Amino acid sequence: MPSHPRTTSNDDRPRHGGAVRLLAVGVASAVALLFAACGGDSGLESSGNEGPTETAEAGPVEGKMTFSNWPLYIDKAGGAVDGPATTIDEFEQQTGVDVDYIEDINDNFEFFGKLRPQLANGESGGRDLFAVTDYMASKMYELGYLQNLDKSALPNVEENLRADLQSPAFDPEREYSVPWQSGMTGLVVNTDEAPDVNSVSDLLDPEYEGRITFLGDPYDDVTLMMKLMGTDPDTATKEDWLAAIDEIKKYADSGQIRDFTGNAYVNPLVKGDIVAAIGWSGDAIQLQEDNPNIEFRLPEEGCNLWSDNMVIPVGAPNEAAALEWINFVYDPEVQADIAEYVNYVTPVDGVKEVLTERDPDLAANQLIFPDEEFTADCTPQATLAPEDEPDVIEAYQQAIGA
Repeated sequence: MPSHPRTTSNDDRPRHGGAVRLLAVGVASAVALLFAACGGDSGLESSGNEGPTETAEAGPVEGKMTFSNWPLYIDKAGGAVDGPATTIDEFEQQTGVDVDYIEDINDNFEFFGKLRPQLANGESGGRDLFAVTDYMASKMYELGYLQNLDKSALPNVEENLRADLQSPAFDPEREYSVPWQSGMTGLVVNTDEAPDVNSVSDLLDPEYEGRITFLGDPYDDVTLMMKLMGTDPDTATKEDWLAAIDEIKKYADSGQIRDFTGNAYVNPLVKGDIVAAIGWSGDAIQLQEDNPNIEFRLPEEGCNLWSDNMVIPVGAPNEAAALEWINFVYDPEVQADIAEYVNYVTPVDGVKEVLTERDPDLAANQLIFPDEEFTADCTPQATLAPEDEPDVIEAYQQAIGA
């Protein structure tokens, strides 16, 4: 566990996703706009990255930098005046840059919908950097909304990015994305209430009717359901995705699935209103502070692996400072401060060695430093063929009632 005190409430835990159900109308609208833009039906101009792409380049590191991120996804001093220096403090002291760190990403689609009108006009809404999940980074890049990165400004990334994250399918050369944090999607279980839940199949046992939740994220929910059905998400057809969605709809309509919550499963799980959920690995570690019976379990069918990625939008007013920040947080000592606090899978080599000295228990935690054996049945978060995506996402939204 983190070695420093935490003062956050259950609603403020660092996490990968957002409150999907609460934002259903906005998310559905953002989904429609996203795929209309990709298909060229909305009147939005999209480069499609068929021609030259802008590159964020190094330069004088000064001025102000704005970084949009997920809630409490970075180390904090807990509000204490004399608390330890944070990563933001250290960056500001080292560079002289004034960091405006905004926690305004609660869901990939909702964030896209909010920012899309500005991005479509080549503007960033004043943001120099933000962190979105693999599939959303890919979509934004396809639309021409993201810049390539000047790799000469990122020697720490070149040296310390974990080997297994260097060539993802969506950005094989890491031209425009650098992982902020990684994680696993699986089962978050109250072991006192549901000790035998070890698979997605167990979630669907009538014993737990109305006491389990799914995320409301198609790339997580549907791929895990496909694994349960014996389908490999990496080779799945459109029909396979739709069949898995039909299964989810069946359990939603029957009341087996209580809700599609995004990260809003946190409080109900701690309070005992639900006994298990499809959820994210870092959440489970955080929630153990409130309820030691809560545990993250890899589904017998396998888990999903994902990253939230730092990207620089077209129109960023201070791309040089954004590049400097990306390089800064890839120093293992700096990244160790972040890993201690957020408890997700760190993308930076050398952090485990740092934490072995600071906190051996944390360094031995498989949810932060999983080995190949631990994730042997897990696969990178699957993506859809571009021509299939609009129909699949629409079917999913209808299935969950968004």
